[in-house]
Amino acid sequence: MQRIVEKIRTVYDFPKPGIVFRDITPLLMDTRALRLAVHHLIHPFADEHLTAVAAMEARGFVFGALAAAQLGVGFVPLRKPGKLPHETERAAYDLEYGSAALEIHADALSEGDRVLIVDDLIATGGTAAASCQLVERLGATVIGLAFVIELEAFEGRQRLAGHAVHTVITY
Repeated sequence: MQRIVEKIRTVYDFPKPGIVFRDITPLLMDTRALRLAVHHLIHPFADEHLTAVAAMEARGFVFGALAAAQLGVGFVPLRKPGKLPHETERAAYDLEYGSAALEIHADALSEGDRVLIVDDLIATGGTAAASCQLVERLGATVIGLAFVIELEAFEGRQRLAGHAVHTVITY
């Protein structure tokens, strides 16, 4: 675990003053640390008979796609509005420093699908809660949520009550 922690850079006052940003770029550049992070990310869900991994744009795509490949299931992108070319469903949410929305293709999932939602970081839980809404709106079941980093002070887990939440590193 120490190898992963050492590869996460702390950047102060980014993207604006007062924000402490956890930069995963060094982690992405270290093959061994990245593989280890993905292993720890998906390990609790490996025997859950998942059918898909859904992940949020943009950094979540990295971990989500790697997790899906490792688990041998499909990958469902959750994108910013206007980026998906087919009929979509949308959910809005608040960030720790703003607001945004996510979209999913309306035919990406269906009843019977068992989904793991993956992202690089959970703070307020707004993005994750919106992701759960989208997956569940399509009739699929959210089996769990997995994050590389949790910013515990923002209490994002509270917004995900009733869902299994797993994090690799907590700050």
